[in-house]
Amino acid sequence: MAETKTQRVTVAQRPLLLSWAGVTDQGRRRETNQDAFLADYPLFIVADGMGGHAGGEIASRSTVSRLQALVAAGEVGRPGIENALELAVGDIADHPETTDEGTGTTLTGVFLDSEGDEAHWVALNIGDSRVYLLRDDRLVQVTTDHSVVQELIAAGKLSPEEAEGHPYSNVITRAVGASELTAPDYVSIDLRPGDRFVICSDGLTKELTDYGIQHFLREHLDPAAAVDAMLSAALENGGRDNVTLIVLQVADEADSSSPSEDTAE
Repeated sequence: MAETKTQRVTVAQRPLLLSWAGVTDQGRRRETNQDAFLADYPLFIVADGMGGHAGGEIASRSTVSRLQALVAAGEVGRPGIENALELAVGDIADHPETTDEGTGTTLTGVFLDSEGDEAHWVALNIGDSRVYLLRDDRLVQVTTDHSVVQELIAAGKLSPEEAEGHPYSNVITRAVGASELTAPDYVSIDLRPGDRFVICSDGLTKELTDYGIQHFLREHLDPAAAVDAMLSAALENGGRDNVTLIVLQVADEADSSSPSEDTAE
């Protein structure tokens, strides 16, 4: 069972309450779980590892470990993240169990950027794990997949419906791995009460449609309840891959009765 955590933040003298929960599961067909996640204010990340033997697990956990150290040092931002990923690439390459079987990991998530005049979210992405945003009861995919089928869709050679069953549906074009790092794509998002993010590996989106994700967000206002419901549905629908997801939401503290643990100015 997932657990909801909370964090107070003050933006332009306006107190907000962030709430989140995350979970990872091996699924019903995989022998190991090569996913990893980090949910530690102000950074919320999902990594989906790939590679033979233990390669995927090494890649995803090395990446999350470097990003966790970044949070602990209070240096979360684009330069810090890219430096941490460069270090992770070295960790992956140097690991004694890393193989040449495509070892690497996707990386996606959001962080709260409080530098400058106005705090805002920044979504980042490498690979085909995704960030969704539910705003004004409308779910949108914030990130764009780095995958062969997405390139075919963008070129008008494939429809989104055809992409679901395409033989190259699992082939990604960018990853964090044992080679030169390509920087993430970034998307800036204004900070707005009522917003709810879903950060997930493709183990969730293989089993739930966007409509299904929106449905469970509507049905469960508590992040932990929403996470548990989506995981359960993904497993019931086949659980063909490891499943990892984080639900993160923003509320006006005055409108929320949820308890808080820490305060960040």
